[in-house]
Amino acid sequence: MHGLLIRSIQIFVEIAYGSEVWTKICAMSDVGHDDFEALLTYDLAEAEAVINAALIELYKERREFLEDVGTHLVSHPSNAALRRLLRFGGDTFEEFLHSLDDMNDRAKLALPDLDTPQLELRDHGAQNFSLYYRWPTPGYGALVLGMLRAMADEYGALVVLDHLPGLDEFGDFDTISIALLDGDFADAKRFELGVAS
Repeated sequence: MHGLLIRSIQIFVEIAYGSEVWTKICAMSDVGHDDFEALLTYDLAEAEAVINAALIELYKERREFLEDVGTHLVSHPSNAALRRLLRFGGDTFEEFLHSLDDMNDRAKLALPDLDTPQLELRDHGAQNFSLYYRWPTPGYGALVLGMLRAMADEYGALVVLDHLPGLDEFGDFDTISIALLDGDFADAKRFELGVAS
């Protein structure tokens, strides 16, 4: 597993629950260290051990925990670079949704060895969409759900999201249904092309 994901989990736990909690989670998982580098690759078993220990320590269900991580990835000020990258997908939430088909290729330009899920959007009309998510590593669809919730907030859109986990011989094959009720429900968060100096 790419270190970017497990590093994101580390930062989320440290910010939301404190460094001491993160250290305890790593000790419970028996991985032998409590710091993960974003540009390294880690064994999936190591990442799963950390996540399972976090679920025990935080009294969370896996889906709830990963959705929180996904929301944090977009919404926390420390992740402004990722938020900016995602906002380049369009001026509206609907435009952003249509950009998700190309997200994997765009991510590969920045980090060629990054293992990202394949995303495919289907537009059913009347502002209803299905996002199909496929990744060989099972159990991470809820993270994408959390990111979508945060992006809807970014754009000021009112949406109803539903995550239907699935599994086939290749791993996860989840569906996230998206009902865009109002694209201008609230003011979008400020976004500028250039980075403020």
